Amino acid sequence: MANDGEMGNEDTLDRLNELYRYCTLCPRGCGVDRTAGEMGSCGVGPLPLVTSAGPHYGEEPELVGRGGSGTIFFGGCNLHCLFCQNADISQNATGRPTEPEELALLMLNLERMGCENVNLVTPTHFAPPLARAIGLARGMGLRVPVVWNCGGYESLEVIELLDGIVEIYMPDFKYGPQAPAGELSQAPDYFEKCSEVLGEMHRQVGALRTNDRGVARKGVLIRHLVLPNNLADSRNVLRFIAEELSTDTYVNIMAQYHPHHRAAEYQGVNRRPTSAELNDAWEYARSLGLHRGF
Repeated sequence: MANDGEMGNEDTLDRLNELYRYCTLCPRGCGVDRTAGEMGSCGVGPLPLVTSAGPHYGEEPELVGRGGSGTIFFGGCNLHCLFCQNADISQNATGRPTEPEELALLMLNLERMGCENVNLVTPTHFAPPLARAIGLARGMGLRVPVVWNCGGYESLEVIELLDGIVEIYMPDFKYGPQAPAGELSQAPDYFEKCSEVLGEMHRQVGALRTNDRGVARKGVLIRHLVLPNNLADSRNVLRFIAEELSTDTYVNIMAQYHPHHRAAEYQGVNRRPTSAELNDAWEYARSLGLHRGF
């Protein structure tokens, strides 16, 4: 684990706070002063909005272990996916504003409950106070890994600043270059930005590593949700992972898509993927040499 000196680097925190004052925490680059309460595309102010916290047993087995993944869900999101399954909190910016000091205590409490990690769900738009909270928690004795559970639409500068702060990156890789990411998530440059930051995440922590109980301790874990009608451009996503990252990359190729939220507004995503569509993604991943996580 990183020590408190590494985790609480004031220069890093100062640089993150500067990004907060003219917000470029994600590729949207809204430029609003989040520290003054101005709101950009994510629709939230300066303090993390905690919607729930506790052990979660529905995550990947490598995160759950025996004690569950210590998830902290945050309100708001920098993506606007038509099919979001958590739209009630991600698109409505609900939750309780929480200071970094209280967040640090919450992280420690999750560890005391036996959780295998602290899993920050949708953290991108709150990176500065979350980085401070992690540093405070490390200084108070937090030892379990921190998971950055994000949508994959990240700022390269922010991910670079998280080097040494986060042990496990768990980004979505939602779309390949041929996917209609603009229509589905209002992020036409998604593939360009996501592929760039995935390379940096992999450089920092490498492929996923586990302890003798098979529980993740460090590395990258990627999620890819298969959409109907190949609207996620899954083959190009999987090819990038295998060829540009590593065939040892842990990839959860997920089958649970349902047409939630506003999915009915876009005809191609108004149904579940078929068995043939799912099998195509899984078999193609195997043909590339990918072998972990699905």
